Amino acid sequence: MPHTPAPATFYSGAQYDNQQSVAFRLHQLMSAMRRDIERRMTAHDLTAAQWLPLWKLKLGACHNAQQIACDLNIDPGAVTRLIDRLQAKGLIERVRSESDRRVVNLALTDAGAEVAQAIPHALAEVNNAFLSGFSADEWQQLIGLLDRMLANTPDASAQADPAGDGIGLDAVDDGLAP
Repeated sequence: MPHTPAPATFYSGAQYDNQQSVAFRLHQLMSAMRRDIERRMTAHDLTAAQWLPLWKLKLGACHNAQQIACDLNIDPGAVTRLIDRLQAKGLIERVRSESDRRVVNLALTDAGAEVAQAIPHALAEVNNAFLSGFSADEWQQLIGLLDRMLANTPDASAQADPAGDGIGLDAVDDGLAP
């Protein structure tokens, strides 16, 4: 039987300082990374809400609006408007399924595929910028420590997305609109 570690007691509710919490610092880090990603995506004429669906389509992680809404945890109506904008930019197209005419799949256009090619490079640049001064061993140690924290997640679905967006972004609700 696997051993379950005892809960940590690093924090006390009686003397809790939010700014010293891991969650607060991770939130600050993710906010800073999101701002940097958004800044880099503007060079490709993408908003925060637009790049992640393009990336998900490129990876084959999503094929239609319903999957994007579910995967990104956003309202289907918002996804429809997002898809309309991406289609107006000539980056995606709606393709009716040949096997079920009720299903409308999404596909990258040639222009969308070209833009999507730039996404992993921007994500790598952001990650590398935030890891400046880290050694390879420290980077691996950080990944290991974060993995250990994720292993303590009560809800396994809250763990990192294996399809991966490179920085753990899997929601659009904060203006990343990915």
